[in-house]
Amino acid sequence: MRTNVFAGKKALLLDMNGTFMFGEDRFGAWEDFSLHYSTIGGKLPQVKINNIVRDIYDYLNVRYTDENYRHNFPSVEQALSATSDETFKDDEIQRIVTTFAHHELGSIPAAYAHALLALKQQFVLGAVIDIWSPKAAWLDAFTRSGIDAVFEAMSFSSDHGMVKPSPKPFELVLNKLKILNNQAIVIGDSPRRDLGGAKNAGIGCLLVGGAEHQDAFEHFSSLLEFSEQITAYV
Repeated sequence: MRTNVFAGKKALLLDMNGTFMFGEDRFGAWEDFSLHYSTIGGKLPQVKINNIVRDIYDYLNVRYTDENYRHNFPSVEQALSATSDETFKDDEIQRIVTTFAHHELGSIPAAYAHALLALKQQFVLGAVIDIWSPKAAWLDAFTRSGIDAVFEAMSFSSDHGMVKPSPKPFELVLNKLKILNNQAIVIGDSPRRDLGGAKNAGIGCLLVGGAEHQDAFEHFSSLLEFSEQITAYV
């Protein structure tokens, strides 16, 4: 590890999926969305709810890499409206959105929660997170994992429709932290989204999870490896 990378750094801005949350985006052809949907009171037939959720996913997925949607990415509810000719009541819309969120949500291994808590002892932590569903399920997951107080500022793309590699979510978190871009480092697993967004915002970036790029300051196999090594230098 190049120790000079951290000279004058006060904050780490973390990506979530593939960085400290895993097993997310369970939208494969084998998934039966009706299983969760029925537990929250859903009455639509299995085939119908499965088609609805897959249509929403396909609609959002094709737009996620489209530069035209970088600053106005649609919500799950907007995707439902765009992909279905049927008008649903508010409570049914909520069940569909909740079902989608259940399959979008991953889990936080205990070792990664411990790593975040350790890093908080050395840096101010922020999070720049792309999700398509409302953030409530993720905040609950943070609480269950004991990291609900780890981040001093967070950006969830579903709050404002801005997705990485836009620099704006990074700038939003920096402004909340009252920290300059040269005082922060981004940690993420995506060269396009995390490194690209960090570069657009004038912030250095470390890549984890096996991702590599010549413009990254450093590369680590995981956030765990980074957390273990940084304690020796900071």
